[in-house]
Amino acid sequence: MELKFRLQTKIQKPVAEVFDAVYDPRKLESYFTTKRASAPLDAGTTVIWEWDYWPTAYEVHVKECQKNELIAFEWLSHDGDTMTRVEIRFEAVGQDETIVSISESGWKENETGLKHSYDNCAGWMQVCCSLKAYLEYDINLTKGFF
Repeated sequence: MELKFRLQTKIQKPVAEVFDAVYDPRKLESYFTTKRASAPLDAGTTVIWEWDYWPTAYEVHVKECQKNELIAFEWLSHDGDTMTRVEIRFEAVGQDETIVSISESGWKENETGLKHSYDNCAGWMQVCCSLKAYLEYDINLTKGFF
């Protein structure tokens, strides 16, 4: 069985604004990468993400970036030897609402991979909630959360 998940949330903002909040490193730092996002998520780049509450910086290898539609990247799983693929999709629903869906796949099909997939699923749901709070209410849910 392939280990993968997909989750989604609706954000009451136009798709361009939602996309930019993920793409732009300064905005990403406002609700997710609390310490640093080194660059925009352009295809072919490697970006460094760091958090105040997590001891390890992560290299994000951006594979695809289609404005207002998709950001796809690969990064190293917690096991230290497996690259997983994350796809963040943006779908306009009318003029002022956007569905954001996040999927991740690629873990080893063992007990460790299963645990890490569950951990990341929970983490990405936190990101979706934080993105929604940031864009709709200008609140940083991540501050003091961990």
